[in-house]
Amino acid sequence: MFKRKVVLLLLMGFAFYQPLKSQQISKEELIFLTPEWKGERFADGRPKVPDDILKRMKAVSVEEVWAVLKNAGYGYQVAEDWKMINPDSVLVGRAVTTTFMPARPDVWKAIDDRGKKAGKRGQNTWAVDLLVKGDVYVADQFGAHRNGPTIGDNVGNAIYSKTGNGIVYDGALRDIEGLKEIGGFTSFYTSYDPSYHNPPGDLNTMIIGINQPTRIRNVTVMPGDVVLGKEGVVVFIPPHLAEKVVKTSEIVRLRDLFGHQRLREGKYTAGQIDAKWSDDIEKDFSGWLNDHINELPVPKEQIQELLKERTW
Repeated sequence: MFKRKVVLLLLMGFAFYQPLKSQQISKEELIFLTPEWKGERFADGRPKVPDDILKRMKAVSVEEVWAVLKNAGYGYQVAEDWKMINPDSVLVGRAVTTTFMPARPDVWKAIDDRGKKAGKRGQNTWAVDLLVKGDVYVADQFGAHRNGPTIGDNVGNAIYSKTGNGIVYDGALRDIEGLKEIGGFTSFYTSYDPSYHNPPGDLNTMIIGINQPTRIRNVTVMPGDVVLGKEGVVVFIPPHLAEKVVKTSEIVRLRDLFGHQRLREGKYTAGQIDAKWSDDIEKDFSGWLNDHINELPVPKEQIQELLKERTW
Protein backbone atom coordinates (compact mmCIF):
# COMPACT_ATOMS: atom_id res chain seq x y z
CA MET A 1 0.00 0.00 0.00
CA PHE A 2 2.82 2.39 0.94
CA LYS A 3 4.62 1.63 -2.33
CA ARG A 4 1.48 2.38 -4.36
CA LYS A 5 1.10 5.73 -2.58
CA VAL A 6 4.71 6.65 -3.30
CA VAL A 7 4.31 5.79 -6.98
CA LEU A 8 1.07 7.80 -7.15
CA LEU A 9 2.70 10.83 -5.55
CA LEU A 10 5.64 10.61 -7.94
CA LEU A 11 3.30 10.43 -10.93
CA MET A 12 1.30 13.39 -9.65
CA GLY A 13 4.49 15.35 -9.15
CA PHE A 14 5.63 14.53 -12.66
CA ALA A 15 2.26 15.57 -14.10
CA PHE A 16 2.44 18.96 -12.40
CA TYR A 17 6.09 19.42 -13.29
CA GLN A 18 5.72 18.77 -16.99
CA PRO A 19 3.66 21.87 -17.91
CA LEU A 20 6.00 24.08 -15.91
CA LYS A 21 8.97 22.66 -17.74
CA SER A 22 8.22 24.78 -20.79
CA GLN A 23 5.68 27.23 -19.30
CA GLN A 24 2.95 25.34 -21.20
CA ILE A 25 -0.33 24.05 -19.91
CA SER A 26 -0.74 20.27 -20.06
CA LYS A 27 -2.82 18.68 -22.81
CA GLU A 28 -5.19 17.23 -20.23
CA GLU A 29 -5.74 20.58 -18.53
CA LEU A 30 -6.34 22.36 -21.83
CA ILE A 31 -8.94 19.77 -22.83
CA PHE A 32 -10.52 20.13 -19.39
CA LEU A 33 -10.80 23.92 -19.79
CA THR A 34 -12.34 23.71 -23.29
CA PRO A 35 -15.02 21.03 -22.78
CA GLU A 36 -17.53 22.54 -25.24
CA TRP A 37 -15.22 21.90 -28.19
CA LYS A 38 -15.97 18.48 -29.71
CA GLY A 39 -13.93 18.77 -32.88
CA GLU A 40 -10.33 18.17 -33.92
CA ARG A 41 -7.46 19.27 -31.69
CA PHE A 42 -3.75 19.87 -32.12
CA ALA A 43 -1.37 17.42 -30.48
CA ASP A 44 -1.11 19.65 -27.41
CA GLY A 45 -4.90 19.73 -26.94
CA ARG A 46 -5.55 23.12 -28.50
CA PRO A 47 -8.90 23.26 -30.37
CA LYS A 48 -8.45 23.27 -34.14
CA VAL A 49 -11.33 25.12 -35.77
CA PRO A 50 -11.46 24.05 -39.46
CA ASP A 51 -9.76 26.18 -42.10
CA ASP A 52 -13.07 26.61 -43.95
CA ILE A 53 -14.62 28.32 -40.92
CA LEU A 54 -11.60 30.63 -40.63
CA LYS A 55 -11.89 31.54 -44.31
CA ARG A 56 -15.59 32.35 -44.02
CA MET A 57 -15.02 34.27 -40.76
CA LYS A 58 -13.26 37.08 -42.62
CA ALA A 59 -16.58 38.32 -44.00
CA VAL A 60 -18.29 38.40 -40.57
CA SER A 61 -18.93 41.80 -39.02
CA VAL A 62 -18.00 42.65 -35.45
CA GLU A 63 -21.66 43.37 -34.67
CA GLU A 64 -22.72 39.93 -35.91
CA VAL A 65 -20.11 38.22 -33.73
CA TRP A 66 -21.06 40.30 -30.73
CA ALA A 67 -24.74 39.41 -31.09
CA VAL A 68 -24.14 35.65 -31.27
CA LEU A 69 -21.67 35.66 -28.37
CA LYS A 70 -23.85 37.90 -26.22
CA ASN A 71 -26.87 35.65 -26.76
CA ALA A 72 -24.73 32.66 -25.76
CA GLY A 73 -23.70 34.36 -22.50
CA TYR A 74 -20.28 35.61 -23.63
CA GLY A 75 -20.61 39.32 -22.96
CA TYR A 76 -16.95 40.32 -22.72
CA GLN A 77 -15.14 39.00 -25.78
CA VAL A 78 -14.40 42.30 -27.55
CA ALA A 79 -11.10 44.14 -27.01
CA GLU A 80 -10.87 47.74 -28.22
CA ASP A 81 -8.47 50.69 -28.48
CA TRP A 82 -5.64 49.31 -30.65
CA LYS A 83 -2.97 50.73 -32.90
CA MET A 84 -2.76 48.77 -36.14
CA ILE A 85 -0.48 47.57 -38.90
CA ASN A 86 -2.44 47.14 -42.15
CA PRO A 87 -5.64 48.72 -40.78
CA ASP A 88 -7.59 47.98 -43.97
CA SER A 89 -7.01 44.23 -43.68
CA VAL A 90 -8.73 41.56 -41.59
CA LEU A 91 -6.96 39.33 -39.08
CA VAL A 92 -8.38 35.83 -38.61
CA GLY A 93 -6.78 32.77 -37.04
CA ARG A 94 -6.49 30.42 -34.07
CA ALA A 95 -5.03 31.92 -30.91
CA VAL A 96 -1.70 30.81 -29.47
CA THR A 97 -1.53 32.62 -26.15
CA THR A 98 1.48 33.97 -24.31
CA THR A 99 1.54 35.70 -20.93
CA PHE A 100 4.35 37.94 -19.75
CA MET A 101 4.63 39.59 -16.35
CA PRO A 102 6.88 42.26 -14.86
CA ALA A 103 10.18 40.55 -14.16
CA ARG A 104 11.60 39.87 -10.72
CA PRO A 105 15.17 38.53 -10.82
CA ASP A 106 14.67 35.32 -8.85
CA VAL A 107 11.67 34.10 -10.84
CA TRP A 108 13.09 35.29 -14.17
CA LYS A 109 16.34 33.40 -13.52
CA ALA A 110 14.54 30.20 -12.54
CA ILE A 111 12.46 30.29 -15.73
CA ASP A 112 15.40 31.28 -17.92
CA ASP A 113 17.67 28.57 -16.48
CA ARG A 114 15.05 25.96 -17.18
CA GLY A 115 14.73 27.22 -20.74
CA LYS A 116 18.48 27.09 -21.27
CA LYS A 117 18.57 23.48 -20.09
CA ALA A 118 16.01 22.73 -22.79
CA GLY A 119 18.19 24.47 -25.37
CA LYS A 120 16.07 27.62 -25.52
CA ARG A 121 17.34 31.18 -25.73
CA GLY A 122 15.43 34.42 -25.48
CA GLN A 123 12.11 34.03 -23.67
CA ASN A 124 10.39 36.24 -26.25
CA THR A 125 10.71 33.49 -28.89
CA TRP A 126 9.59 30.45 -26.90
CA ALA A 127 5.93 30.67 -27.97
CA VAL A 128 6.91 31.69 -31.51
CA ASP A 129 8.55 28.27 -31.94
CA LEU A 130 5.14 26.59 -31.54
CA LEU A 131 3.28 28.56 -34.21
CA VAL A 132 1.83 26.95 -37.34
CA LYS A 133 -0.11 28.20 -40.37
CA GLY A 134 -3.38 29.83 -39.46
CA ASP A 135 -2.31 30.77 -35.93
CA VAL A 136 -2.40 34.23 -34.40
CA TYR A 137 0.19 35.10 -31.76
CA VAL A 138 -1.77 36.62 -28.86
CA ALA A 139 0.36 38.11 -26.10
CA ASP A 140 -0.46 39.75 -22.80
CA GLN A 141 2.58 41.99 -22.42
CA PHE A 142 0.83 43.85 -19.56
CA GLY A 143 1.01 47.03 -21.65
CA ALA A 144 4.79 47.23 -21.14
CA HIS A 145 6.27 50.23 -22.93
CA ARG A 146 9.82 51.46 -22.23
CA ASN A 147 12.26 48.49 -22.26
CA GLY A 148 9.27 46.22 -22.82
CA PRO A 149 9.08 45.35 -26.55
CA THR A 150 9.55 41.62 -27.19
CA ILE A 151 8.67 41.88 -30.90
CA GLY A 152 10.60 43.73 -33.58
CA ASP A 153 11.06 43.07 -37.28
CA ASN A 154 13.13 39.88 -36.75
CA VAL A 155 10.59 38.18 -34.48
CA GLY A 156 7.77 39.63 -36.60
CA ASN A 157 9.19 38.00 -39.72
CA ALA A 158 9.52 34.69 -37.86
CA ILE A 159 5.89 34.89 -36.74
CA TYR A 160 4.66 35.71 -40.23
CA SER A 161 6.70 32.98 -41.90
CA LYS A 162 5.19 30.39 -39.57
CA THR A 163 1.57 31.60 -39.52
CA GLY A 164 0.92 33.81 -42.52
CA ASN A 165 -0.73 36.07 -39.96
CA GLY A 166 -0.08 39.00 -37.68
CA ILE A 167 -0.45 39.42 -33.93
CA VAL A 168 -2.57 40.74 -31.08
CA TYR A 169 -0.08 42.25 -28.67
CA ASP A 170 -0.94 44.18 -25.50
CA GLY A 171 2.40 45.96 -25.24
CA ALA A 172 4.90 48.04 -27.18
CA LEU A 173 6.38 46.97 -30.52
CA ARG A 174 9.70 48.13 -31.92
CA ASP A 175 10.92 48.32 -35.53
CA ILE A 176 7.49 49.44 -36.73
CA GLU A 177 8.83 50.46 -40.14
CA GLY A 178 10.30 47.01 -40.65
CA LEU A 179 7.10 45.32 -39.48
CA LYS A 180 5.05 47.35 -41.94
CA GLU A 181 7.23 45.99 -44.74
CA ILE A 182 5.91 42.47 -44.02
CA GLY A 183 3.02 42.46 -46.46
CA GLY A 184 0.36 40.46 -44.64
CA PHE A 185 1.37 41.22 -41.08
CA THR A 186 -2.02 42.58 -40.01
CA SER A 187 -1.49 43.37 -36.35
CA PHE A 188 -3.10 44.97 -33.32
CA TYR A 189 -0.79 46.44 -30.69
CA THR A 190 -0.84 48.91 -27.80
CA SER A 191 2.11 51.25 -28.37
CA TYR A 192 5.46 51.78 -30.04
CA ASP A 193 8.85 52.27 -28.43
CA PRO A 194 12.34 51.94 -29.96
CA SER A 195 13.72 50.19 -26.86
CA TYR A 196 13.84 46.41 -26.39
CA HIS A 197 12.94 44.11 -23.53
CA ASN A 198 15.37 43.46 -20.71
CA PRO A 199 18.33 45.65 -21.73
CA PRO A 200 21.43 45.29 -19.52
CA GLY A 201 20.70 46.50 -16.02
CA ASP A 202 16.93 46.79 -16.50
CA LEU A 203 15.18 43.44 -16.23
CA ASN A 204 11.61 44.21 -17.25
CA THR A 205 9.68 41.19 -18.57
CA MET A 206 9.48 37.44 -18.04
CA ILE A 207 7.37 34.77 -19.68
CA ILE A 208 4.92 33.07 -17.35
CA GLY A 209 2.61 31.06 -19.60
CA ILE A 210 2.34 29.61 -23.09
CA ASN A 211 -1.00 28.35 -24.39
CA GLN A 212 -2.63 28.99 -21.05
CA PRO A 213 -5.69 31.15 -20.35
CA THR A 214 -4.61 34.77 -20.62
CA ARG A 215 -6.15 38.24 -20.48
CA ILE A 216 -6.22 40.75 -23.32
CA ARG A 217 -7.79 44.04 -22.20
CA ASN A 218 -10.97 42.83 -20.43
CA VAL A 219 -11.21 39.53 -22.32
CA THR A 220 -10.27 36.08 -21.09
CA VAL A 221 -8.61 34.40 -24.08
CA MET A 222 -8.19 30.66 -24.43
CA PRO A 223 -5.74 28.84 -26.70
CA GLY A 224 -7.60 27.92 -29.87
CA ASP A 225 -10.06 30.81 -29.70
CA VAL A 226 -10.79 32.21 -33.15
CA VAL A 227 -9.36 35.71 -33.45
CA LEU A 228 -11.24 38.21 -35.60
CA GLY A 229 -9.58 41.62 -35.89
CA LYS A 230 -11.18 44.34 -38.00
CA GLU A 231 -12.46 47.91 -37.75
CA GLY A 232 -9.97 48.63 -34.96
CA VAL A 233 -11.25 45.98 -32.55
CA VAL A 234 -10.46 42.34 -31.84
CA VAL A 235 -13.05 39.69 -30.98
CA PHE A 236 -12.06 36.36 -29.41
CA ILE A 237 -14.57 33.67 -30.37
CA PRO A 238 -14.80 30.44 -28.34
CA PRO A 239 -14.10 27.56 -30.75
CA HIS A 240 -17.44 25.83 -30.18
CA LEU A 241 -19.29 28.98 -31.29
CA ALA A 242 -17.21 29.74 -34.40
CA GLU A 243 -19.35 27.80 -36.86
CA LYS A 244 -22.55 29.30 -35.41
CA VAL A 245 -21.09 32.79 -35.78
CA VAL A 246 -20.24 32.18 -39.43
CA LYS A 247 -23.58 30.61 -40.34
CA THR A 248 -25.56 33.33 -38.56
CA SER A 249 -23.55 36.00 -40.36
CA GLU A 250 -24.17 34.38 -43.74
CA ILE A 251 -27.91 34.19 -43.14
CA VAL A 252 -28.03 37.83 -42.04
CA ARG A 253 -25.99 38.85 -45.10
CA LEU A 254 -28.34 37.03 -47.48
CA ARG A 255 -31.48 38.36 -45.84
CA ASP A 256 -30.09 41.90 -45.99
CA LEU A 257 -29.30 41.56 -49.71
CA PHE A 258 -32.78 40.22 -50.43
CA GLY A 259 -34.49 42.82 -48.27
CA HIS A 260 -32.57 45.73 -49.78
CA GLN A 261 -33.30 44.53 -53.31
CA ARG A 262 -37.01 44.13 -52.64
CA LEU A 263 -37.14 47.60 -51.01
CA ARG A 264 -35.52 49.17 -54.08
CA GLU A 265 -38.02 47.36 -56.27
CA GLY A 266 -40.86 48.67 -54.11
CA LYS A 267 -42.25 45.17 -53.57
CA TYR A 268 -42.33 45.49 -49.78
CA THR A 269 -42.39 48.38 -47.33
CA ALA A 270 -39.66 49.12 -44.80
CA GLY A 271 -42.09 48.10 -42.07
CA GLN A 272 -42.57 44.67 -43.66
CA ILE A 273 -38.83 44.07 -44.01
CA ASP A 274 -37.93 45.41 -40.56
CA ALA A 275 -40.59 43.30 -38.81
CA LYS A 276 -40.78 39.51 -38.54
CA TRP A 277 -41.24 38.32 -42.09
CA SER A 278 -44.57 36.88 -43.17
CA ASP A 279 -44.77 33.42 -44.72
CA ASP A 280 -45.13 35.01 -48.15
CA ILE A 281 -41.90 36.97 -47.74
CA GLU A 282 -40.10 33.87 -46.45
CA LYS A 283 -41.28 31.93 -49.52
CA ASP A 284 -40.10 34.77 -51.73
CA PHE A 285 -36.72 34.71 -49.98
CA SER A 286 -36.33 30.95 -50.58
CA GLY A 287 -37.12 31.39 -54.26
CA TRP A 288 -34.70 34.32 -54.49
CA LEU A 289 -31.93 32.18 -52.96
CA ASN A 290 -32.51 29.47 -55.56
CA ASP A 291 -32.59 31.95 -58.44
CA HIS A 292 -29.36 33.71 -57.40
CA ILE A 293 -27.42 30.83 -55.85
CA ASN A 294 -24.41 31.20 -58.16
CA GLU A 295 -23.99 34.94 -57.73
CA LEU A 296 -24.37 35.50 -53.99
CA PRO A 297 -21.43 36.35 -51.65
CA VAL A 298 -21.91 33.14 -49.66
CA PRO A 299 -20.58 29.73 -50.79
CA LYS A 300 -23.08 27.82 -52.92
CA GLU A 301 -22.77 24.79 -50.66
CA GLN A 302 -23.83 26.85 -47.64
CA ILE A 303 -26.88 28.23 -49.45
CA GLN A 304 -27.89 24.71 -50.47
CA GLU A 305 -27.57 23.62 -46.85
CA LEU A 306 -29.69 26.58 -45.74
CA LEU A 307 -32.38 25.76 -48.29
CA LYS A 308 -32.56 22.17 -47.05
CA GLU A 309 -33.28 23.46 -43.55
CA ARG A 310 -36.05 25.83 -44.65
CA THR A 311 -39.74 24.91 -44.81
CA TRP A 312 -40.64 27.50 -47.47
